[in-house]
Amino acid sequence: MIKYMGRSAKILGTSKYIPEKIVTNKDLEKIVDTNDEWIVERTGIKKRHFALEGEKCSDLAYRAAVLALEDSGLAADQIDMVLVGTNSPDTVFPSVSCKVQGMLGAVNAGAIDIQAGCTGSLTALSVAASGIASGIWDKVLVIGAEVFKDIIDWTDRGTCILFGDGAGACVLGVSDSEAVGFKSTRLLAEGTSHGLLTLECDENHVTPVVKMKGNEVFRFVNTVMPKFIKKFCEDSDVKPEDIDFWVFHQANTRIIDGVFKRLNVSQDKTLINLPEYGNTSAASLMITLHEAVEAGRIKSGDKVCFVAFGAGMTLGALLYEA
Repeated sequence: MIKYMGRSAKILGTSKYIPEKIVTNKDLEKIVDTNDEWIVERTGIKKRHFALEGEKCSDLAYRAAVLALEDSGLAADQIDMVLVGTNSPDTVFPSVSCKVQGMLGAVNAGAIDIQAGCTGSLTALSVAASGIASGIWDKVLVIGAEVFKDIIDWTDRGTCILFGDGAGACVLGVSDSEAVGFKSTRLLAEGTSHGLLTLECDENHVTPVVKMKGNEVFRFVNTVMPKFIKKFCEDSDVKPEDIDFWVFHQANTRIIDGVFKRLNVSQDKTLINLPEYGNTSAASLMITLHEAVEAGRIKSGDKVCFVAFGAGMTLGALLYEA
């Protein structure tokens, strides 16, 4: 069973926070053997944003959280749980979510970090909707936040061109209509492929850096994701062509192209912000959601499908009716 039972959870507010520092493809040409044309052709990325000196993951998460609360019209003390999807916490412990909970003054909330690669914020959304459906929470703040600049290998042109920093957030609450809210979810792992994308030390680095087998990740996603999405839609009693809008993890435009072609779905039904931000990992889905809402791309009555994949390898999907 992948369908939610019990109360329906709806989105009450969204936000994003993008740090000020910009690194363009031309900037990267000066530090690694690459060029703008090569990067754009293979990834779709033109620039990415990075946290300023001293700016931590919790700082970005907090700024996004404040804006999401403002958008929802709620005060921090009305929140029951703070969930943060991240792969780049300030520290392993205390968690980013605990820091944000304290910074906000969300005195009635618990706090949990969720690490599931780039699927982290989708996983957090799934947990939030589950908690509301079961009745243990009424209002949940979900954040995706990353500061990758300190875990990037700036000598590796295969990874340093891809990632950027940022944060996005949304607030979930109990829906006043059974028709509106999250309807189904599926989270899946392919742990036998855990070595495709890792954070680890090697002989050249004292601190861990991102390591990725790019071609293998590309093949994995284009092979596994279309089947996963089709099965999710089937189990949710919808067809891919019935989805009005797709909130898709922003990893690579070629990956998005490939998956959509295999689903026979038009890219007009999604929003692409990779050229501006690059891959912001667990923050990607939340930033994309906010920009879609802000641009009026998600309308009342729309069926919306959230899709993400990430290190692990992890896969996730959520169906939402606006």
